[in-house]
Amino acid sequence: MNIDTSSTETSINFEMTCKMYKAFPSLYCDLFFFIFPQRKILGSDFFNKVCGHLKLLEKEYFGLEFRHHTGSYAWIELLKPVAKQIKSDDVAFHFIVKFFPPDPGQLQRGLTRYLFALQIKQDLSNGSLTCNDNSAALLVSHILQAEIGDYDNELDAHHLENKQYVPNQEYLDHKIIRFHKKHRGHTPAESDVHLLEVARKMDMYGIRPHPAHDGEGMRINLAVTHMGVLVFQLSNTLCYDPS
Repeated sequence: MNIDTSSTETSINFEMTCKMYKAFPSLYCDLFFFIFPQRKILGSDFFNKVCGHLKLLEKEYFGLEFRHHTGSYAWIELLKPVAKQIKSDDVAFHFIVKFFPPDPGQLQRGLTRYLFALQIKQDLSNGSLTCNDNSAALLVSHILQAEIGDYDNELDAHHLENKQYVPNQEYLDHKIIRFHKKHRGHTPAESDVHLLEVARKMDMYGIRPHPAHDGEGMRINLAVTHMGVLVFQLSNTLCYDPS
């Protein structure tokens, strides 16, 4: 889900290239927003307009991320004007999950669960959600059930050949198919729930490291989770700050 800022106009426009949630047959959604933030719109107003366009009520779990001029990624600050947070007229904003609850069962609405499922799917495909082969195959099998329905030999083979759901997927095809056969009758919405239930048990669930430096100037990564602030150094978790 991307947002582009490449015009000097002073209005906010939205363009959707996908159907609304209830019509989604799969976990695919090509959704684009275009904002032209020359007027001093607050980050909160921008964020609320995006959520309003999506008809998203449980917006506290989400945020807008953009690539800072320094090269690192940053969240839109809600209390500051957007124009003061970006240094270029050509900035892409990403609407993504910012906070993962420990139990996705807390999510009240189907649209929220669907957007979480999209995030899990993206994190799985780009390798940021690391897991063992069995877990990866199980996740992909739920994605397949949501996208194409019950197992079909030709359809499964076609999807797995033409779509990359997880790195090194070719080594997992047989496991994915074996799991998919067990999901007969599950609806797309039910598949979203099962996907989130599997994902939440993984060590890297909800962890999105951001580069930083400690008091001695050493490079570290920080991640905000339901447990607190996690600190990573040399790929190891050092501690967390529950404050």
